[in-house]
Amino acid sequence: MSAFDIIFDKMLKVTQGGVERELTIDEALQLQTYQAALKGNRPAVRAVLKMIEKREVALQKKAPRSASKSKPLGVMYDADNANEAMTLLGLVSIDSSQSGYHETRPKIATWAAQAALSRPGRPKANQPRQVDIDAMVHEPHKLRWSGGRE
Repeated sequence: MSAFDIIFDKMLKVTQGGVERELTIDEALQLQTYQAALKGNRPAVRAVLKMIEKREVALQKKAPRSASKSKPLGVMYDADNANEAMTLLGLVSIDSSQSGYHETRPKIATWAAQAALSRPGRPKANQPRQVDIDAMVHEPHKLRWSGGRE
């Protein structure tokens, strides 16, 4: 057992909403990270997204595999839940200046779009079209483009 395991297994008393409960240090750190992400802290948002990804991988590994050779079941995603999660994390928000069909369509936060455009190693062939960016990003005029716009 490592020193980190010993520390992470220690219990803390935490008062949340007037209710006292015990958490491990690991759980308390995760809770603080979630709270920081909800407040818009970008490194915390990235950490939460990584936690979610790790959890999904772990759940897939634990999922029972069917021994029969029946047709695989299709996976159904609920777009509303995904939009809600991305809204909570500050990745997207609803643009209230839009009217009509696009009124409820979420737009990508400018900082998130910039992070995607600035990603190292992204091939130039995958450069998004300006029309797409204008339709999907809150403030596309604030984006910094490496190598110019299309």
